[in-house]
Amino acid sequence: MKRIAVLTSGGDAPGMNAAIRAVTRVAIYHGLDVVGIRRGYEGLLDGDAIPLTQSSVGGIIHHGGTILRTARSERFKRSEGVTEGLARLKGMDVDALIVIGGEGSFRGAWELEKRGLPTVGVPGTIDNDCAGTDETIGYDTAVNTALEAVKKLRDTASSHDRLFIIEVMGRNSGFIALQVALAGGAECALLPEVPFDVEKVCQKLNYAKKRGKTHSLIIVAEGVMSAQELAGKILDTGGYESRITVLGHIQRGGSPTAFDAVLGSRLGAHAVEALLEGKSGVMAGVTCGQVTTCPLPETWENKKRPDLSLLELLNALSI
Repeated sequence: MKRIAVLTSGGDAPGMNAAIRAVTRVAIYHGLDVVGIRRGYEGLLDGDAIPLTQSSVGGIIHHGGTILRTARSERFKRSEGVTEGLARLKGMDVDALIVIGGEGSFRGAWELEKRGLPTVGVPGTIDNDCAGTDETIGYDTAVNTALEAVKKLRDTASSHDRLFIIEVMGRNSGFIALQVALAGGAECALLPEVPFDVEKVCQKLNYAKKRGKTHSLIIVAEGVMSAQELAGKILDTGGYESRITVLGHIQRGGSPTAFDAVLGSRLGAHAVEALLEGKSGVMAGVTCGQVTTCPLPETWENKKRPDLSLLELLNALSI
């Protein structure tokens, strides 16, 4: 093995740059050349690649986003797109590929693996929904970014005796919503993994009102429903008016927390080491504090769910 490539795909996540830096420097330490593919699989199909050196990844560890940029590619989802991508990599004399992203990105990596190109995945997604790792790169930063906003909104909710509904990211995953609700002292967290019952939400609001509480916070993952729709249901069912805040893409940006910078560094380094050990078709992850690998298909076949005991704890603490 003489040359490897690295790309970031799907949604950006704080800490991706730390992973790119680690991949590059550990690979060069072991005598490998490194190629950076810009704009994910879409950039691969366009041949958009640059050499990466120790200097070119200097000073990026605390930068948000990804210096390689990222994109989604409909072309690469087709068989002919995978074939073209493989030809592009062979034309660059690339011997292996490291993909930093989430489930969709890993599916693409697996298609290249099946065609004979060694690939390793690095989990970079704020949703924390990749099986095979306790945390994904960017998740901790996204939670803390959302929490800072929730703490400010709590001040206003308290001052004006308001019910606030705060919509956080999580199309299919409630990890962010649950962690933010628990850390932010919210009354309710609504997750895609748990059936939604508006009457129970209103019952909790009624109980809080009876014991003299004048403000409340509800955290809803975007995959449950929009904050606007939820506000309408609560108004129709319980008569409660609410104020709405949609945090949106602010959760993706900003400098990574120390946790994500370290996690990105560990997983990027381990991805290179896995390739040097002859491993491929795997994802680098961290389980119980130890760096591990698991087969790529397990990352989407084994559905990862939030710890629902934390939801029970939230319900107990918010009575």
